[in-house]
Amino acid sequence: MTHYDTIVIGLGGMGSAAAYRLAQRGQRVLGIDQFAPVHNQGSSHGGSRITRQAYFEDPAYVPLLLRAHELWDGIERDSGLPIFTRCGGVMLGKPDSRTVAGSLLSAQQWGLEHELLDAPEIRRRFPTMRPADDEIALYEGGAGLVVPEASVGAHLRLAARAGAELHHEEKVVAWTSTADGVRVMTSADMYTAGQLVVCPGAWAPALLTELGIEFTVERQVQYWFAPEGGTEPFGPDRHPVYIWENADGRQFYGFPAHNGPEDGVKVAFFRGGKPTTPETIDRTVHPEEVEEMAGFVRERMPSLPGGFLRGATCMYTTTADEHFVISRHPAHERVVIACGFSGHGFKFVPVVGEILADLVVDGATAHPISLFDPARLTGAPL
Repeated sequence: MTHYDTIVIGLGGMGSAAAYRLAQRGQRVLGIDQFAPVHNQGSSHGGSRITRQAYFEDPAYVPLLLRAHELWDGIERDSGLPIFTRCGGVMLGKPDSRTVAGSLLSAQQWGLEHELLDAPEIRRRFPTMRPADDEIALYEGGAGLVVPEASVGAHLRLAARAGAELHHEEKVVAWTSTADGVRVMTSADMYTAGQLVVCPGAWAPALLTELGIEFTVERQVQYWFAPEGGTEPFGPDRHPVYIWENADGRQFYGFPAHNGPEDGVKVAFFRGGKPTTPETIDRTVHPEEVEEMAGFVRERMPSLPGGFLRGATCMYTTTADEHFVISRHPAHERVVIACGFSGHGFKFVPVVGEILADLVVDGATAHPISLFDPARLTGAPL
């Protein structure tokens, strides 16, 4: 039986980054995933994810975002794969909305470059948008999008180059702690290691039952439309990424047309999907869902929806407070866990990989991760 320094369960966004950073530090790494490389069955697909630093969720995330932006450049350079497109970003809504006010708080607290735009200025700069007169936006020039498939592919490529052994289409059945390490049972074999990193995505409820944390898995839908008049006004040199909050608090988000005219423009609602499981998720995008999305953007984007091109489903996995879980397992000292990222996690991929390698190799990390302690959700002492 081959013994490894560290086994990584799950090779999506976070797991692929962890496998790379661990192998880069000289660890003998085994990465295991139940699907083929760069698959579309979890949460790391769909062609684009927003990345931003003026973070309305909590200013505590900003230092991690600053580091992530540094690391994206290195991942692109070392892998040879384009991942990050800087096209600017706007957070829109009423001045007191969480999207605008929270973004402004983070920008001011951390001294991030930004502008506040009123409705006429938004319309002037970005004719693709039609905000109401009482809406404003925080504009962040360094924001943009990352391609999740390219990120996963790049990290897997770099992990293998650094010596990691990667097993795909091999399902983890169970894992256990032992006196001197961990044991992982799969559909193909059993493996042992000194430590284990679990990046389960939507499979967190099944693989991390001992945590005592209630994870919510939601079905989400992404939509691509062909705008009236073509995609030229939506090019990344003219149209930003955005999150737009409605008067009732509902948010939707979108991207520039960064994949060429044939791919159209992607939009989606932010959260609010139906509860599901990885085994029961409905992968069909239904006509009434398309019409709901079309009606929503029709009021806010002059040339959308235009024609519907396609839709795709994915899963959000969240905790009760929507913050991440990054920690050593409270009941298993040789196990490190990283989960609950969905809705706003992908932009953190490279820095989370670095954090997980720190926790395994050094036993701690200099990155600020106290917000992600699972004890906050279980009632255990912090």
